[in-house]
Amino acid sequence: MLKVVETSTREVKSLNGLWSFALDTDTSSSPWESTLPGNLECPVPASYNDIFPNHALREHVGKVWYQRLVRIPKSWKGQRVFIRLDSATHEGEVYVNDTLVVRHVGGYTPFEADLTEAGVQAGEEVRITIGVNNILTRHSIPPGELKENELGRTVQVIRHDFFNYAGLARSVRLYTVPAGVRVGDVKIVTDVEEKGGSGTVKFDLKVDGGDGTVLVKLVDRDGKIVAASKSCSGEMTVSNPKLWWPGHPYLYRLFIKVTSANTVVDEYNLSVGIRSVRVSGTQFLINHQPFYFKGYGRHEDLTVIGKGHDNAWMVYDFELMRWTGANSFRTSHYPYAEEIYDYADRHGWIVINEVAAVGLNLHLGGGIFGKDDRVTFSREFCDSTTQEAHKQAIRELIDRDYNHPSVVMWCITNEPGSQEKGAREYFQPLVQLTKQLDPHRPVTFTNMGMALPDSDEIADLFDVIGINRYYGWYSETGNLELAEKKLEEELRRWEEKFKRPLVICEYGADTLAGLHMNPAQPWSEEYQSEFLEMYHRVFDRIEAVIGEHVWNFADFSTGPGIIRVDGNKKGVFTRDRRPKMAAHTLRKRWGGLWEEKGEVGVGGSLGSNA
Repeated sequence: MLKVVETSTREVKSLNGLWSFALDTDTSSSPWESTLPGNLECPVPASYNDIFPNHALREHVGKVWYQRLVRIPKSWKGQRVFIRLDSATHEGEVYVNDTLVVRHVGGYTPFEADLTEAGVQAGEEVRITIGVNNILTRHSIPPGELKENELGRTVQVIRHDFFNYAGLARSVRLYTVPAGVRVGDVKIVTDVEEKGGSGTVKFDLKVDGGDGTVLVKLVDRDGKIVAASKSCSGEMTVSNPKLWWPGHPYLYRLFIKVTSANTVVDEYNLSVGIRSVRVSGTQFLINHQPFYFKGYGRHEDLTVIGKGHDNAWMVYDFELMRWTGANSFRTSHYPYAEEIYDYADRHGWIVINEVAAVGLNLHLGGGIFGKDDRVTFSREFCDSTTQEAHKQAIRELIDRDYNHPSVVMWCITNEPGSQEKGAREYFQPLVQLTKQLDPHRPVTFTNMGMALPDSDEIADLFDVIGINRYYGWYSETGNLELAEKKLEEELRRWEEKFKRPLVICEYGADTLAGLHMNPAQPWSEEYQSEFLEMYHRVFDRIEAVIGEHVWNFADFSTGPGIIRVDGNKKGVFTRDRRPKMAAHTLRKRWGGLWEEKGEVGVGGSLGSNA
């Protein structure tokens, strides 16, 4: 799906702002046919759950409705008009006046509809009504279940350890494309000669709406054309390219012009970072140099707006990560807002991009082991229908984010029951699909503690093995000496058996900000710092470990539970982004701001585990 951009032939109108809002239980059976009842208004983008101090709204299970009147600009006459929703958690349906124009399942990827086909005219005022359903089932990604409690009320059982925020958490926009011949899709693949003397930019361009003549130009920052083509697909060679590096990104612009009957009918452009990514033995190579991941698992999670995207918070979070010396992060546990990837492209961040396949494990919940007599990968829970939904989630993720140079790896699941019967049959086709859709990036997953090197059924399918471990927290609690011994023993077994890169994608300890103890005890800031330092000693002794992502960047909201006090407290920053001692511990290890290390340069912040 093409990213929405403004050019001489395309225009964009934001629909962000306040929308009328109502619960499904408060509306008629066809709420799109009239004005929504009541006087509630909800901001977009934002999750709705924490906007209203109301249990019924925060814990609502089912649909909610958004509505507003929109004027289609008169100047858009003769253009095709689309409505695009960057997300609707977890299922969305859009009505224009009384007409259903699109329905989409999946809460973290965009969808759109051609309003021209629905009869919308330029200059017309239309009523847009959007239904958003937060129900998760065993056939959705992520999965969940509905149950009836003792009060006879339907409750949602989710299988993941973060709050099930819902609503329109990302932008809603109208945009135009030419009515005739136009750019339909673009896919970019770059590569770099080992000695850096040349780079290649392969492009595959789809033209919709008829035949046209295509001109493709690659332009540097100074506006100089460095390569050009008159084909819809091909490979352009760039001599002595300025490469896209971690911490030192250089972006070219690819300009596409389509003409018909000697008239320009469409223009489109996108950023291009020339870089290569591959795995060699136990190394992860960017531009043929070993890269060491330093950073975090994160969440889109903020007070009041939940998973709502906010540019001010986005920049602040990136600056805090940079302050600690991080160079990368994983989009745990779902695709993030597109603005985050654009920012990462421009500022040289490395991204492990994860599909929303968290909770495919009936024996794990809330960070601890649970008990369920069912088999996860079976007709009782994750079956062939779930697998098809999982495939679609992978397709949509790769389709949206294929062209981002910051994205170096696809993660197709977090902490599945990979030691269980049926896991290999479930995941092998998913790995094959991912590699088929994008043969140019490595594929990974994150393993959890019940699936050890001798019992995991799927690790060999992946190019890089992600490992989440909590020795010293969920086991060996408070005993860091024993935890260190067990962690090292296990990581050496992974290294010996699989002989491929290991990224520690989660390690951390819940910490109550302001709690200090001497000697250090669990939940204290001192213990969190000593916990991280112990893990780092082990990482530095294991050659196959090529990355460390602390869980978590910041405290985040979860459902209620006896091990969750106002959410998950494993953040090295509080939920309002105040640093704990651990943030300074990481800053000392990772080197702090990139400029202070002199790492803004070629190969800058590639890093090491020393």
